[in-house]
Amino acid sequence: MLPSQALLPAVVFTLTALQALASDTFIAAVYEHAVILPDPTEEPVSPNDALALMNKNMDILEGAIKEAAQKGAHIIVTPEDGIYGWQFTRESIYPYLEDIPDPVVNWIPCTDPSRFGPAPVQERLSCMARNNSIYVVANIGDKKPCDSSDPKCPSDGHYQYNTDVVFDPQGKLVARYHKYNLFTGESQFNYPKEPEAVTFETPFGKFGIFTCFDILFYEPAVVLVSKMQVDTVLFPTAWMNVLPFLTAVEFHSAWAMGMRVNVLAANTHNTSMEMTGSGIYAPAGARTYSYNMKTEDGHLLIAELDAHPRLSPASPPAVSWNSYALNVGRFSQNDHEFTGIIFEDPFTFTELTKPGGNLTLCQKDLCCHLSYKMAEKRDDEVYVLGAFDGLHVVEGQYYLQV
Repeated sequence: MLPSQALLPAVVFTLTALQALASDTFIAAVYEHAVILPDPTEEPVSPNDALALMNKNMDILEGAIKEAAQKGAHIIVTPEDGIYGWQFTRESIYPYLEDIPDPVVNWIPCTDPSRFGPAPVQERLSCMARNNSIYVVANIGDKKPCDSSDPKCPSDGHYQYNTDVVFDPQGKLVARYHKYNLFTGESQFNYPKEPEAVTFETPFGKFGIFTCFDILFYEPAVVLVSKMQVDTVLFPTAWMNVLPFLTAVEFHSAWAMGMRVNVLAANTHNTSMEMTGSGIYAPAGARTYSYNMKTEDGHLLIAELDAHPRLSPASPPAVSWNSYALNVGRFSQNDHEFTGIIFEDPFTFTELTKPGGNLTLCQKDLCCHLSYKMAEKRDDEVYVLGAFDGLHVVEGQYYLQV
């Protein structure tokens, strides 16, 4: 043990080293991945076959990670479902799952792979991070045993979670997040018992993480920003560009601007399902993005971001949106309002008939105010402003304002 007189210089040295490592900016990367999918089956494949499929996808992801690291990236985000796809039943996905421990265990799978049982996917992801000195964010499946003492334990004796993991540049597991808001068709996974607000510190800011559909809900998305005060949100997603969820680039960019945080959005790429649209977004706007419905290629994006965007001179000032909405003048209505159904929700629409102007559209308690100017408009195009305020019931029941 060091004598007490020696502790103070040691502490000062440590703090000085940490401050030297801290940075006002960092280089971020996201990779939009065209996932190699398994053959559709309701029967589980062997663990070896499952790992073989996952290794094919990880081969591609590893190439993107190496390229990002060589270009100076400090962190890279890969998509939801990016390692095994999404064509599963509860039974058929089981061979693809691993037991992912709580990060408090201080574990580097690359150097100690068997500590918590077989974990070849976590081992490989950890080694990708360690060998390239970069934070790696990936989406995989977690399994947790349970028994009859747990009244919510599934009949097959285990929980299955859609899970994000983060490995630091040493390969250590530093974050694990279980997706809380499951989308329609995710019956292979269980809902966590409670929503998780997962954050971790880096030399370039405080990070939070959630997955795809989560972004539309108060928990965990708003909680991470408003209560946990994260600087950057990591966002693996499999985003379909259909209403009422809007197109990926526009929505995720607007969310970053409205929340005044960085968003690293890595989307799955599958044109047959209209999945595309990845980007690196800051409060002042998109730093880079990609939207590609023409080819089936993956795409790597890299951009520099402010580590603490709220403190950056480039960041727009905070806006009280409630106060703003209450003070916006009610623009006159026109004769072009009509109703329409999108995803079984009854929207109210009004057509934008002029080259520019102001419109107000209300449904129940939700009023949308639009000031616009069209650069051009073809004869075969129609633009509308739409609003929905009510109970959405397609994949569960929850209230939406769109």
